[in-house]
Amino acid sequence: MGSIKNVVLVHGGFVDGSGWQAVHRLLTREGFNVSVVQHPTLSLDGDVTVTRRVLDAQDGPTVLVGHSYGGVVITEAGRHEKVAALVYIAAFAPDKGESVNTLIANPAPGAPVPPILPPQDGFLFLDREKFAASFAGDLPAEEARFMADSQLPWGVDALGGAAGEPAWRAKPSWYLVASDDRMIPPPAQRVMADRAGATVSETAGSHAVYVSQPEAVAELIRQAAADRA
Repeated sequence: MGSIKNVVLVHGGFVDGSGWQAVHRLLTREGFNVSVVQHPTLSLDGDVTVTRRVLDAQDGPTVLVGHSYGGVVITEAGRHEKVAALVYIAAFAPDKGESVNTLIANPAPGAPVPPILPPQDGFLFLDREKFAASFAGDLPAEEARFMADSQLPWGVDALGGAAGEPAWRAKPSWYLVASDDRMIPPPAQRVMADRAGATVSETAGSHAVYVSQPEAVAELIRQAAADRA
């Protein structure tokens, strides 16, 4: 039996689905059917609903992939019957009752603090001048600047959305740790991956590892697809 061929990619906060372009290119060239979710990051419930609609449209077993806040989304949406595997890319992997807010509430001493500006009208942005260093330190300066200038406002309700029964309790998961991440500290990534019982890979990369290291991301997705065939 061949590998699973359906892949659904879910973006995180402050960005949209266009960052998956290189991963999409690699996988579609190999015959995968890849869908990119464009959820608005207004609320967790809303983002999960959008993701489930994309999963409804799949024609069979699917690998569901989430980056950053997208990990919270796939932890919820991953209970969908068509999801065969979960892949977390430098992502939050919450347990029941946890949210982004609770997971970032008590950073370890010395851990980098993301330069999130005070909310405006219920939305959050990263400081543009600090975006590259915190989010995209291994991307060319021009590309990082574009990401900073094209930020998708992140709704505070999305950060506060608490996970229900996590999909990773019932379905196998994989986790890519970005060892140079300054948004979600690598030690925190490893703890969440271990708690979820994930198969873990690690690569040198910033929080934007899905953009800067698309081959490492694609390889983990391939592994999940082959394992769950």
